[in-house]
Order: sequence, then C-alpha cells, then structure tokens
Amino acid sequence: MNSFLLEIVTPERKVYTDQVDMVIVKGAAGDMGILAHHLPLVSPLKVAPVIVKIGNAKHYIAVSGGFIEVRKEKVVILAESAELPGEIDLARAEAAKDRAERRIADKKDELDYRRAEMALQRAVTRIEVRQHI
Repeated sequence: MNSFLLEIVTPERKVYTDQVDMVIVKGAAGDMGILAHHLPLVSPLKVAPVIVKIGNAKHYIAVSGGFIEVRKEKVVILAESAELPGEIDLARAEAAKDRAERRIADKKDELDYRRAEMALQRAVTRIEVRQHI
C-alpha cells in the first residue's frame, strides 16, 4: 500500500507527523477515508476522532474541529485542538462530559445549549480516543 505524509497541527504545536497508509476523518459531508494519491480537497472537520492507519495498526487522535487539506503527497489537518490518547486526562474528560450533560438538560438559553453541545462532543471524543491506549 502506498503511504503519504500526515501532519496534524494546532495553533500551539504540531501534534502528529508520520507516513501513513490511510486517514479517516469526519468532514462536513460525513466520514471520509483518505488514501495515497487522493484528489486534492479542502473540507471543514467536525469534532470527532481521527483514525490513522499504518499497516495493520490503528491510531486515534482527538480533533476538535478545523480543516483537512489533501494535497498530492501530503495531508494536513489544521485543528482547533488535537490530543493523542496518552495526553488525555480521562477523569477530566468525564467530568467535562457530566457538566455538559447537566447544562444541556437545564436548557436555559440557546447560546448556552449550543456551547454545552459542543463541550459534550469534545468530551465524548476525548473519552473515545483515550480508550484506545
């Protein structure tokens, strides 16, 4: 299988760089699987785990929105935030999930509800990725 360079970058740092066989992301239009020699594209990303395949191994990275840019020999994910499984504090992510669920149940106003939904998505993504250590 052909490989390509994948870079995951946030405003603070480069989170991931490696030659990979495939990357799976949740784009605005749904799940996308990117292989080597994929047609160039740019797409916004949803808050979701990014799955990286290298040989038979799968690696998970928590990504909180951003964009994916697919080039001829390189894929760049420009993320608002991104974390590797070992960087995630599971207790903190579970506490954030509980807080968000309480705020959603409260339904005080639309803005707070939207913020709570986004916080819940980020927490669930972090918990899912952390389980893949």
